[in-house]
Amino acid sequence: MSHPHALPHADRATGGSPPDWVRRRNFDKSPMIVFYEVTRACDLVCLHCRACAQARPDPAELSTAESLRLIDQIASFPEPPLLVFTGGDPLKRPDLFDLIRHAAGVGLQTAITPSPTPLVTADAIRRLKEAGIGRMAVSLDGVDAETHDRVRGVAGSFDMTQRIMDDAREAGIPVQVNTTLTPGTFPQLEAIADLLELRGIALWSLFLIIPVGRATADLRLDAERYEQAFERLWKLSREHSFMIKTTEGMHYRRYVLQRRKESGGAEPLRMSARGWNGGLPGVNDGRGIMFVGCCGLIHPSGFLPMTCGLFPHSNVVDVYQNSPVFRRLRDADSFGGKCGVCEYRHICGGSRARAFAVTGDPYAAEPDCLHIPRAWDQAHATTS
Repeated sequence: MSHPHALPHADRATGGSPPDWVRRRNFDKSPMIVFYEVTRACDLVCLHCRACAQARPDPAELSTAESLRLIDQIASFPEPPLLVFTGGDPLKRPDLFDLIRHAAGVGLQTAITPSPTPLVTADAIRRLKEAGIGRMAVSLDGVDAETHDRVRGVAGSFDMTQRIMDDAREAGIPVQVNTTLTPGTFPQLEAIADLLELRGIALWSLFLIIPVGRATADLRLDAERYEQAFERLWKLSREHSFMIKTTEGMHYRRYVLQRRKESGGAEPLRMSARGWNGGLPGVNDGRGIMFVGCCGLIHPSGFLPMTCGLFPHSNVVDVYQNSPVFRRLRDADSFGGKCGVCEYRHICGGSRARAFAVTGDPYAAEPDCLHIPRAWDQAHATTS
């Protein structure tokens, strides 16, 4: 396949190569995380819902037997990934606890992303822990009920989310909080961080909007305000006990490395079990990530709806390793525009999902990044 650029590749030694501790995991053979959307049923009507969740389950959802087979296939990767049960609302699935127990039984680490509804009782959280859930992720899209509940479409969601965080901590389940970075949450970052500090969370993940599903383009920030947000997150990461990363904001990794270079390498990369402050270097849609929809459709991520297979007719290991789409998504040198020559492309790579949503080309340059790579700047300077 011809590349959409003909510029020299950036020097891998100047910030583009993942460190040794990342390279030891072979993303060509095994993903870091597999998301299994067990159902699209959900009682919330979130403004930015990727899944366009619905009130009732899809009649074509994988059966219990098929779901168990899927879990077995996921466990057969050379390096078994973290399995995240997501939705919709996973707790709307009647056999959820059986699926979790099976996953734990075949050696998979598991996590879950429940919707803040009355289904997530303290007893349900204890049962999740007993079944084998190792981490829970909840969404908090505002520092107050007015902001958060407007996004979630249900009154009382803000209070319920905080109660779930407290119950999960009481049950011994580490909590990750996801916040969507929108014009509404942009001015609240510091206040949200202070609130989360009181809850004793493990990780705060800021999600940069992909205009897919219910999410509309007006929820996005522009590239300059994303850069301003990165500066504030960098500062907050030094003031709070929890890790901070971005989701579909791969260019925050570039920002982190730039700040370290400015300090002569003195700024530490704070490590966690799954990455560093900024996000795991190199992980991207289809590279370290895989998504299986409730009816078996296999995508590079939940935000990149390019169908690469259909379980059970397709084997998920084979799709991840050999699908032409997955393979090219793992080749940052093949990306178009400035991303393909960026000195940070092997650690950042830009959001492939956002590139697809905005341009129709998953290999195009990240639309919401201000950075101009040296090779790109030099090439255009000589032709202008």
